[in-house]
Amino acid sequence: MGQNLILNAADHGFTVVAFNRTVAKVDHFLENEAKGKSIVGAKSIKEFVSKLKKPRRMMLLVMAGKPVDDFIELLLTEGGVEKGDIIIDGGNSHYPDSNRRTKYLAEKGIRFVGSGVSGGEEGARYGPSIMPGGNEEAWPYIKDVLQSISAKSDGEPCCQWVGDEGAGHYVKMVHNGIEYGDMQLICEAYDIMKRGLGLSGKEMGDVFAQWNKGVLDSFLIEITRDILYFNDDDGTPLVEKILDSAGQKGTGKWTAINALDLGQPVTLIGEAVFARCLSALKSERTRAAGLLEGPKPNFTGNKQEFLDNLEQALYASKIISYAQGFMLMQSAAKEYGWTLHKPEIALMWRGGCIIRSVFLKDITKAYRSNPDLENLLFDDFFNKAIHKAQPGWRDIVSKGALWGIPTPAFSTALSFFDGYRTKDLPANLLQAQRDYFGAHTFRIKPEFANEKYSEAGNHHVNWTGRGGNVSASTYTA
Repeated sequence: MGQNLILNAADHGFTVVAFNRTVAKVDHFLENEAKGKSIVGAKSIKEFVSKLKKPRRMMLLVMAGKPVDDFIELLLTEGGVEKGDIIIDGGNSHYPDSNRRTKYLAEKGIRFVGSGVSGGEEGARYGPSIMPGGNEEAWPYIKDVLQSISAKSDGEPCCQWVGDEGAGHYVKMVHNGIEYGDMQLICEAYDIMKRGLGLSGKEMGDVFAQWNKGVLDSFLIEITRDILYFNDDDGTPLVEKILDSAGQKGTGKWTAINALDLGQPVTLIGEAVFARCLSALKSERTRAAGLLEGPKPNFTGNKQEFLDNLEQALYASKIISYAQGFMLMQSAAKEYGWTLHKPEIALMWRGGCIIRSVFLKDITKAYRSNPDLENLLFDDFFNKAIHKAQPGWRDIVSKGALWGIPTPAFSTALSFFDGYRTKDLPANLLQAQRDYFGAHTFRIKPEFANEKYSEAGNHHVNWTGRGGNVSASTYTA
């Protein structure tokens, strides 16, 4: 990925210095892919720094965690970086690390940028989505490079300044969490088509090919089509031979944990992470398959109508996933004192990245029309879209339950929607239970407030006559 970003920058007229601790890799790169381009090599950290113009713009693409800190220390101790120089971490770092590095380097006069980069190796070569944040003093010096090498959507660069400290890596984290959700939703649609309708790989590929011409037009739908069309040497779909145990590198988990920390109901990403965890229990699931029984799918009806419903269920669930993601970022901005520009974030995700889709143009438009939009579901376009999708969405979730096909992402998206649109949830009973067993108190509904139960007060009741009248302290963890 680092080599491809270097080649990308050289293609856009920049002279780039390349360094790797394994010097042989640099030599091989210069003699092959970089030959004839405006790329020079360095055999040491000191030489690397010395060849750069001031203020030096240095981008690290190394494994997240300690390797980033180690490389920064090398630049400080052996490289001879000076006040005003700029260090960019383009890896998948956790945003608290970027918060810390921004402050640490600012004390030394070094401007640090933590930048999310999405799009894989191909994106890095021909235009990724780039999400920079950190010390904003660096932005005027790196804007030309990063926006030049980024993907473009309708002529606009998929790279804008995100915010302070770890904001860039935070937005990349949420991007990856949404990516988890999108992939899980697609997998559930595939499972329903395969087990519920009995479609072949070619038939399912045809469905995804058709979906890619409509509202679901996206990179992930496109590659799913290609995967389902791909046959092994024996003429059968390779995907059916792949072990059903999913891996993960942590960014989805980080998103789910942060959602819990901020008290935000980002349920779909959470279920997508748990679905991967469940898939990893392959041997245990194999034993359970011989012991636990459930219903068998038995489809009757109009197949095309069902597939249309499945398309709507996937579309509606994606709307929920993105609505939850932007709710989380909105909460984070308030909690961490960041200014996150939602229209620019949607724009950055429109091209180059893994979740790029036509769908994001509508999100960009929604937030540009109303930057203070409280929730994506309040926008007219998405409000109409999700109401149109409801009948098909509910049909798919109910069919999954009746057929014994798990749909954790579809189901949690619908449950969130139903919960979000409900004025009175059963949390009143929950609060009564908490007060009953732990004297945790409750608030009264405004319409029932009186002298005994004031609207603003936290109240405790001795429910049994034996519990006492002293309440516990009130707080939200």
